[in-house]
Formats: sequence, C-alpha cells, structure tokens
Amino acid sequence: MRLRNSPGDSPDGSQLFEDTSRAGPGPQAGYRNQQAGPQTAGFPGQTLLSEPMSNLAMAYGSSLASQGREMVDKNLDRFIPISKLKYYFAVDTVYVGKKLGLLVFPYMHENWEVSYQQDTPVAPRFDVNAPDLYIPTMGFITYILVAGLALGTQSRFSPELLGVQASSALVWLIMEVLVVLLSLYLVTVNTDLTTIDLLAFAGYKYVGMIVGLVAGLLFGKPAYYLSLLWCCAAIFVFMIRTLRLKLLSEAAAEGKLVRGARNQLRMYLTMAIAAAQPIFMYWLTFHLVR
Repeated sequence: MRLRNSPGDSPDGSQLFEDTSRAGPGPQAGYRNQQAGPQTAGFPGQTLLSEPMSNLAMAYGSSLASQGREMVDKNLDRFIPISKLKYYFAVDTVYVGKKLGLLVFPYMHENWEVSYQQDTPVAPRFDVNAPDLYIPTMGFITYILVAGLALGTQSRFSPELLGVQASSALVWLIMEVLVVLLSLYLVTVNTDLTTIDLLAFAGYKYVGMIVGLVAGLLFGKPAYYLSLLWCCAAIFVFMIRTLRLKLLSEAAAEGKLVRGARNQLRMYLTMAIAAAQPIFMYWLTFHLVR
C-alpha cells in the first residue's frame, strides 16, 4: 500500500494513469491526417468538369420545361379557348355601368348591332352591344351570395343548402345552353353565335334575379314581385332585340323580314329563348323570399 501511494508513481500523488488527452498530436494522428488530406482536397479538374455539367443540366431542364408548357398550352387551348375567353373579359368600368343599365332599361336603346374592325368584333369595352362573360360570372357569384343571405335571414342557412342552390343554378344554365345549341342545329340556323356567346346571354338574367332578391329582402314580397316583373320584361326585350340580329342574320343583312317557314322557325326560336329567361328567373328566386 505504501508503495502504491508513493509519489514516485504519479506526478500529483492522486492520478493513477497518465493523462494523454491534452497531449499534442502523435504520429498516428498525423498519419490519419495525411490519409484524409488527398481525399478532402479532391482532384484539380473536378471543379472544372462540374461547372459545365451543371450548366448543361440546367439548360436541358429549362428546355424540357418550355416544351412541356407549350404542349399544355396547345392541349388546353384545344378544349378551352383561352385566347377567346380573354376577349369576353376585356371590359372596363364604363362598359359594366352601361351594360347594367341596358339590361335593366333596354327600351330607349336603338342601335343593337355589334361593331366590327377588319371582320373582327371589337372588344366589349369599346361596344356596349358586344357580349361579355364578366357580368354573367359576377352575377352568378353575387346571386349565390345573396341567396345565402336570404337563407340566413330566414334561419335556413346551411352549407349543404347553399351548395345545392349553386349547383342547381349551374345545372340549369348548362342545360339551357345545350338545349339552345340543339335547337339551332335542328333548325339549321347559319349564325355567328358561339357557345360562349350563348353562355353570356343566358347569364345576363342573374342581374334581374339579384335586383328582385335584394328588393324582396329590403321591402318584402310585394317589392320582389314588382322588381322581378320589371326585370323579366327588360330581359325579354333585351334578348329579342339582341338575338334577332344573330339568328335572323340573312334578313337583318337585307334590312327586311324574309317570309318563309325557315324564317318563322328562327323567329319562334328567338321568342322561345327570350321567354325562357323570365321562367328561370322566377324558378330560381321565388323560394328565397318569404
């Protein structure tokens, strides 16, 4: 025991083994550093080769992205004419104000022909007679919001009921456009009306529906019926005077009514499309006012 605790065995008298943690790097550590040195340093030409490869990969990726974007645009334009849709949304505040006034009070308007520039109809913001999709789209969204407000004032609001209201209005709109397209095909009418034009004309009735619902919410059911009756008469006159130039293009070009069985069918079709608007307006709003 006296020999084990003797001061000659340890420098400080209490340490049994020598502490080598604070010692300098030995030959083994130096050997390890020498082995790791060439690996971490890398080859001199490696950086020179990595930069051209990365640039080539970036160029190849950008070319693939541009080709994919062009392919998507071509296929999307085949089914959804984006370029044509831009025309129907080319509106401004002045056009929207004039168009809303024309939809509510069309009796004093005289010129109903769409203006053309080099065989191309001008943008809606330059011609109040041109059809657009801005007012029908905003009208549909506003109609759904006002319908939700009407249901809320009657303590009948629920997300499911509002969804049913929106989906039913959209289904009726699509069915109306499909029936008109089928009727035009059966009557063999040569017209420049497109499917988007029919969708725009069918969506104008939401303006009168909104007026009727707001009047009913503010002043009661009599105000709803009076305002809806006015808007129904206004949309009927608007549709007659607008579609007459589209469906009776041959007669309109000559400036007179061409008598005949085919022309009578076209006139009946115009009257039917115009008369269907008040029916849809009443059908989609009468249950929202109590």
